[in-house]
Amino acid sequence: MIAAVHTFNSAGLYFRAELFIVTSIIAWTYLLHAYYKREGVDYRYKKGGVVEKTPSGADKYWELGQCLAHGKCPLEKGIINNLKFLTDIRHEIEHRSTNRIDDALSAKLQACCINFNDAIKTLFGKAFALEKRLPIALQFVTFDGPQRASLIGADLPPHIAAAMDNFHNGLTEDEQRDPKFRYRVAFVPKVSGKAAKADLAVEFVKPGSPEAEAVERVLLKEVERPKYLPSEIVEKVKAAGYQAFSMYDHTLLARQLDARKPGKGYGVMVAKTWYWYENWFEKVIEKLAEGWTRP
Repeated sequence: MIAAVHTFNSAGLYFRAELFIVTSIIAWTYLLHAYYKREGVDYRYKKGGVVEKTPSGADKYWELGQCLAHGKCPLEKGIINNLKFLTDIRHEIEHRSTNRIDDALSAKLQACCINFNDAIKTLFGKAFALEKRLPIALQFVTFDGPQRASLIGADLPPHIAAAMDNFHNGLTEDEQRDPKFRYRVAFVPKVSGKAAKADLAVEFVKPGSPEAEAVERVLLKEVERPKYLPSEIVEKVKAAGYQAFSMYDHTLLARQLDARKPGKGYGVMVAKTWYWYENWFEKVIEKLAEGWTRP
């Protein structure tokens, strides 16, 4: 798992999420093999009571999916959902390269790391804790809303977007919000009034405190993005100075750009009604500024 995290945090690498997923799944498999071995559970595949062999003649051990499915699996539901999700993504990436999926999966990868550290401490003792062996990853950039939207969604490969949607649709809202399934953190630039805290990159705040409430507002603002009906988008565009823009124009432009395509991140279907996000409004304004007119 340390190798997985170091690989993801390494500067200059491409398909970091892919490398992390493959390596972390190996780590989880070994962890559960160690647990089952200690508990006296035979984690080898058998057929007719006979241990199955690999082509090279070695015993055939359970893969991660089988480890998770066993009745004595010690992991919580949220952790299992996280690992099943990453396994589904691995099936999509193991035989073909992808591009720019790191940010789209980051919350799941972060949860995977924390879950592993918690599991190894719970199952084998705090002596195996990893938090002191891994540094905080430093960043070169900050992102505003439009920048982040351009990173997450527009270039997400269709098969990855479809795999993510299919998995999420099978979970309840509570399961999707479970921090053991995906772990999200808000980074807020802060000027500290105390010299001792002025250089802290990470600060822990007490639940229920004014600081915690402020962070919660940031998280809700990020997660619950404003949604607009098509008519509301048209009104916003007119208010921005494009009075001639009509609902018909909006429909044409959305079709031309295939804006409802999964993974583009321009909107969402809620109760059989399509809603647009703010970044779609920004895209419409961008195209109109470029001189777009109906064919």
